[in-house]
Amino acid sequence: MTLFDHRRQKIATRSAPLSARMRPGTLEQIMGQDHILGEGKVLRRAIEEDRIRSLILWGPPGTGKTTIARVIASATQSYFETISAVNSGVRDIRAAVQGARDRLGMDGRQTIVFVDEIHRFNKSQQDALLPDVEEGNITLIGATTENPSFEVIGPLLSRARVFRLESLSDDDISALIDRALKDPELQGSEPEPVLTDEARALLIRVANGDARHGLDSLELAVASTEPSEDGVRLVSIETVENAVQQQSRYDKTGDLHYDTISAFLKSIRGSDPDAALYWLARMLDAGEDLMFIARRLVIASAEDVGLADPQAIRVAVAAQQAVHLIGMPEARIILAETTVYLASAPKSNSAYMAINKALADVRDTRNDPVPMHLRNAPTKLMKDMGHGEGYKYSHDYEDNFAAMENRPENIRGHRYYEPGVQGFESRIGDRLRRLWKDGRYGTPPRDDN
Repeated sequence: MTLFDHRRQKIATRSAPLSARMRPGTLEQIMGQDHILGEGKVLRRAIEEDRIRSLILWGPPGTGKTTIARVIASATQSYFETISAVNSGVRDIRAAVQGARDRLGMDGRQTIVFVDEIHRFNKSQQDALLPDVEEGNITLIGATTENPSFEVIGPLLSRARVFRLESLSDDDISALIDRALKDPELQGSEPEPVLTDEARALLIRVANGDARHGLDSLELAVASTEPSEDGVRLVSIETVENAVQQQSRYDKTGDLHYDTISAFLKSIRGSDPDAALYWLARMLDAGEDLMFIARRLVIASAEDVGLADPQAIRVAVAAQQAVHLIGMPEARIILAETTVYLASAPKSNSAYMAINKALADVRDTRNDPVPMHLRNAPTKLMKDMGHGEGYKYSHDYEDNFAAMENRPENIRGHRYYEPGVQGFESRIGDRLRRLWKDGRYGTPPRDDN
């Protein structure tokens, strides 16, 4: 490092945000990740014993991924090389890898290559790391906010252990705030700042488990507060409101997008309208694509409500059309109404299960010819060959029903549709059992009343 580099680094450190200046330097100072860093945990033991193997740190912003990497750097005897996936390419990777090979060959020293935001590397960039990870020339530590299952190539993922970091709890954020208020890094703000209870509660809430956001918001709020005449620097809720910005971790292409829509649909399936409305509100507040939500409601109306309430799909399709026509903010009412309707409706997945069973039969059995009596017979030749012979026109019979075998020989007796007993579908089951005397649709459900 040159004299100029050293001076630049010192200036950058002084001007860095509070979260960077207060970054923990030891395992004991890291908060909120006891499930992987607690006493006796695998990752903690590996760090303490300098036995680090390639790993991926996966978690939301502000949970300590880079901090853990830096703690490893200070605790290990290995050379530590940092690569940012935002502004590095294959050439930078190859240079880092070549340096690691040279160190290993000259003095036997291992190199840890830390790749921040590894999910931003494309396949060719990740491929450039693979041979040296596999051969042991480097130990890879990747940090990502995205699901490694989708963002890291399989061969690389199979050679690294994934550790999931969790959002910090409100108690963790509160403890960080207390630490920061007494930390010299926040000073230059004499006297020591004090938060009102309301300001603290707001700061904890908007931090939303993100240590970086909480600390940097605190720093801005303190810097915006002048001492009173009695020498107290009291940070009010109004100051915090002005200091923080509306933040949503919701990423319409990331894990939270899929986790939230999953929670939404499972709440509908679970007949919990309040929970479904909450997840709907989360999506609306984050600016989720309205048509994405509407399409999922249409799917839920068929998959989860189904024939227990055949009107559900009409309601959902009408909502999809109305949302397309109206847009926000009124679309929220339409989506809320449909969400409550579907969540409150009786449930049946019989049609969903039936088509899956039928598709499995189609794929797993021979596709036998269509029975002769069901074949089309538009010409005399086809009729002479027996097409349509023996077919019974249902409307010529009582109840508009004529019992016939309508499947190929090889799948006769296979059952796909099992009528549910909820809502309207109970009537469907009753009718089918009355028409078909062969027991294919089971016996009527017992009435305990």
